[in-house]
Amino acid sequence: MIQDANRLARGLALEHVYHWERTTPDRVYLTQPMGGGRVRDLTFREAVGEARRMAAHLRSLGLPPGSAVALLGKNTAGWLLADLAIWMAGHVTVPLYPTLSAETARQILEHSEARLLFIGKLDTWEVLRDAIPSALPRIALPLAPLVAAPRWDDLVASTPPIEDDPVREADDLATIIYTSGSTGTPKGVMITFGAIANCCSGIDRVFGLLPEDRMLSHLPLAHVAERCLVECSSFFAGFHVYFAESLETFVDDLRRARPTLFLTVPRLWQKFQLGVFAKMPPAKLDRLLRIPLVSWFVRRKVLRALGLEAVRLAGSGSAPMPADLLTWYRRLGLELIEAYGMTENFVYSHASRLGRVRAGYVGEPYPGVESRIGEEGEIQIKSPGMMKGYWKAPELTADAFTADGFLRTGDRGELDELGRLRITGRVKELFKTSKGKYVAPAPLEGKIASSPLVEAVCVSGPSRPQAFALVLLGADARKRAGQGGQAEIEARLAAHLAAVNATVDPHEALAFFAVVRDEWQVENGFLTPSLKIKRAVIEATYETEIDAWYAAGRTVIWQE
Repeated sequence: MIQDANRLARGLALEHVYHWERTTPDRVYLTQPMGGGRVRDLTFREAVGEARRMAAHLRSLGLPPGSAVALLGKNTAGWLLADLAIWMAGHVTVPLYPTLSAETARQILEHSEARLLFIGKLDTWEVLRDAIPSALPRIALPLAPLVAAPRWDDLVASTPPIEDDPVREADDLATIIYTSGSTGTPKGVMITFGAIANCCSGIDRVFGLLPEDRMLSHLPLAHVAERCLVECSSFFAGFHVYFAESLETFVDDLRRARPTLFLTVPRLWQKFQLGVFAKMPPAKLDRLLRIPLVSWFVRRKVLRALGLEAVRLAGSGSAPMPADLLTWYRRLGLELIEAYGMTENFVYSHASRLGRVRAGYVGEPYPGVESRIGEEGEIQIKSPGMMKGYWKAPELTADAFTADGFLRTGDRGELDELGRLRITGRVKELFKTSKGKYVAPAPLEGKIASSPLVEAVCVSGPSRPQAFALVLLGADARKRAGQGGQAEIEARLAAHLAAVNATVDPHEALAFFAVVRDEWQVENGFLTPSLKIKRAVIEATYETEIDAWYAAGRTVIWQE
């Protein structure tokens, strides 16, 4: 026990994993859907045991210490265990989004100098297969497509486990995370084991993570938020991780997990709300929530239907959360925590605190974080989770920091009297209209997205007389418009546009909403894997139609 205490005092990820393996070996750690309603539970003994066997296999390959090992696949227990095995074997994990284009996947594999690739559960293997260098060795994880590679289950069955407890130093490189690339070429962000430990321990200090907690892993593990807040936090706190099987089974996956901790993006929080409205009209729900003796039962019923009745801490990130949506969930008993961070600081920057949530703000600095507003209103951060730099890009690394060591985030913001941070846009996203007035699109997009009709929005208009908004309707609004309800939807959008314009300065007022017919998805290049809009892609797609939209002179325009 003294040995365990010493290891935990060092606070690095592997030491914590060994602690749970020793002290709670028979407690279920991972629950993996296997299809058809079946699941596989892995205890700490079983899960870490499999990682030990794969680590032994990796050692047998004779790779140089600290080799880059790539990991491509959707979230599964196998993904997490492969990450552990890579670390145990002394190597560095390079996660790849399962929705990457073939060109980007090839670029990352070559740039990272990956010496081995784990292939996991994928829907896009036919797209990605030809991007994998033929000479690159590969291993197929459980649930992977049929590939010509040794399979995880066979290797762990035939390989004795390592018996030592390998540890990594705080300055050792743990992972190279390639940015999702909303603009430009993805950069490889180098994160050390010490930075991961600083982040997880700081998050635990603020929110008090418990071994009894449950979390559903559904956002991409290749993205830094899921990697930190679900995977690595589970290493440190020892809580139970469930995995989502698919979009079609997502509600069932939630109900199975009954998470106590739940983090997702505003788009999904809005989809939950629309799902509730589809079963109970908003006016009726609002009326029931106003009745003291009835409201408690209604709130429990709604949250139970979503699988969220056990949630004690709910969070949102990646994009601004509309204030009306925050208020709606608060009435249901969920005070949503907003958070802010970057790949470059392992998302350890800011988060709201329960009881001090302010709509439109992403909260206060985590312990040890310094934040300030620099030139052009840029948010600048010093964080214990800071990256070591960009892989093979010393010039870009130098440009990312101020002379006194603050990270240049590229985001614009402001701080209130409690140090809570408000994001007001990107430094480089400001555009000037033909009248010489600057417009910041992000705050406008937040206002527009508050409508339940709107799934996604992009405000544009550089060198135009007035800004406008490209609007993607939600699935329900698209369906109603296609079934003869277009006039009703148009009237509601026009009223929403007027309401938005009434809250902004005249030079920021929008000329019109252009309702687009395309669906903006990760797969077709309109969104990043973390579900941020790719502004340049969206603007270029509709550029040839903009003159006609202005000439039409209407407040709501439907793309032909």
